[in-house]
Amino acid sequence: MITGARGVRRTYEDYVDLEELSAVKHEFLDGEIYAMGGGTPEHARLAARLILRLGAALEGGPCAAFSSDLCVRVDATGLATYPDVTVICGEPEVERSRQRAVTNPTLLVEVTSPSTAAYDRGVKLGHYRHIVSLREVVIVAHDERRIEIHRREADGSWSQHVARAGEVLRLASVACALSVDDVYQGVTVSPAG
Repeated sequence: MITGARGVRRTYEDYVDLEELSAVKHEFLDGEIYAMGGGTPEHARLAARLILRLGAALEGGPCAAFSSDLCVRVDATGLATYPDVTVICGEPEVERSRQRAVTNPTLLVEVTSPSTAAYDRGVKLGHYRHIVSLREVVIVAHDERRIEIHRREADGSWSQHVARAGEVLRLASVACALSVDDVYQGVTVSPAG
């Protein structure tokens, strides 16, 4: 975490200035700037397999998959972060002040790690639900072959669907399906213990 003197809050502009100069990605929330650590080889492989599979499924359509180099800003809460995969349908819309981050994802993917699983499924998911354009959040477990889909329903409520080994997950927001076994192919999961 990057902080100044005790009690000093950073502005979003401070964050953007840092990101433009830094070789390390950071997350911004409530005046605090947090360094984002690198992932394990398994984490990176899961994210790569998802972007590859989603990219192929979306080819030629109105939606496109983006890597974790794309920053997403939640206007309603102020969170700025780098999901493992972002899918945008239509033209990307950038935040107003510095045009640094996109604000209109349709689907976001987070691959958990031991240190981020609770945050990804809790606080971060809560922030994501404030994105008006967002239709689904996919959370890929690091410790078992399990993928959660959090879906915004027609009435605005959110539902959760789980796909496990041997099952297929259906992504309604982008009209495609992915095999859980295919996503985890070549990935060794380490159960929590």
